[in-house]
Amino acid sequence: MSVERTLLLKEIEQLLNVNAISDYCPNGLQVEGKSQIKRIVSGVTASQALIDAAIELQADAILVHHGYFWKGEDQRVIGMKQRRIKALLTHDINLLAYHLPLDVHPELGNNVQLAQRLGLTVTGPLEPDNPRNVGLIGELAAPLSATEFAARIEHALSRAPLVVDHQQPIQRVAWCTGGAQGYIEQAIAAGVDAYITGEVSERTFHEAQENGISFFAAGHHATERYGVQALGEWLAERFGIEHHYVECNNPV
Repeated sequence: MSVERTLLLKEIEQLLNVNAISDYCPNGLQVEGKSQIKRIVSGVTASQALIDAAIELQADAILVHHGYFWKGEDQRVIGMKQRRIKALLTHDINLLAYHLPLDVHPELGNNVQLAQRLGLTVTGPLEPDNPRNVGLIGELAAPLSATEFAARIEHALSRAPLVVDHQQPIQRVAWCTGGAQGYIEQAIAAGVDAYITGEVSERTFHEAQENGISFFAAGHHATERYGVQALGEWLAERFGIEHHYVECNNPV
């Protein structure tokens, strides 16, 4: 089976409430390809490796969390960007990218999907008054030490996290996938036992240590694998099309 691209885009737009969320990049169709889509390849980032895999799989569309045309980047289509876009256009492959809308979705979003894998029950948002809130707060079924929780993260994500251990039991947790180490301030204000994100800055160690909170940097890529997979599977079931997730390893 195949689906008309315009219909597929409309369904995603409604599902993710795309127009209600201000973002740092255009969400939706970023590079236009075939009008009929029967095979989608998903991945975290629209890298050359993912494009090459999609070409080999004869995909009609690539679905990613990290696409192109970010605010503040060089607008010229040269170098790496030219090679990527040229490959997409040559093979008539659509590029669909959803950034913050895919972080915040209450069922398919990166943050909810990460919670499911770590055994966290969501209890509320990290920033209740922020309409663009992407972080969540939740609880473990039973307290764990930082060492035990780090082992759970490593098992779930196949990547050992960087850990700042406050040496206290962890049960109430805040998290925000990706490069959200700055949200540790909101986590501290919320009074949680630990904060999880993807990346880490030098100052984060001191912020965690001096404010009595454990911190886990579990990888930007590793924490954001699951939203695109969930959306890809939703589309496959909704339209009867093929979906293949491609893991392009990234240690960051």
